[in-house]
Amino acid sequence: MPSRSRFLLALAIVAGAVACGAQAQAPTREDYLRRFDADGDGRVSLGEYQEYLSRGFHAMDRDGNGVLAAGELPPGVRTRTATTLESHRRALARMFDLLDLDNSGHLDARELTAPPR
Repeated sequence: MPSRSRFLLALAIVAGAVACGAQAQAPTREDYLRRFDADGDGRVSLGEYQEYLSRGFHAMDRDGNGVLAAGELPPGVRTRTATTLESHRRALARMFDLLDLDNSGHLDARELTAPPR
């Protein structure tokens, strides 16, 4: 996996961890699904997936311009090009497609919590 893709994947994982916060007990698959499921229909759409996992991006994008400049990245993170919200969302769409095992266009609790293939 190219370093840019690894960075975007790491950003998505960090965003999810930041959004989840520290808890005494690990959430169940259903708890995790509810965090993503903004409309409460019991499944996660691409838009819900991208919105939830973009929270970390928005938190780091201090000037709100949709671009993570070098000064907005965590210490020690280096990238050759600025990461845009658009490129971040495209990377999340690719991950969503990998997780959507039944090609339904939505993720259920099992798909959402499964490692990507």
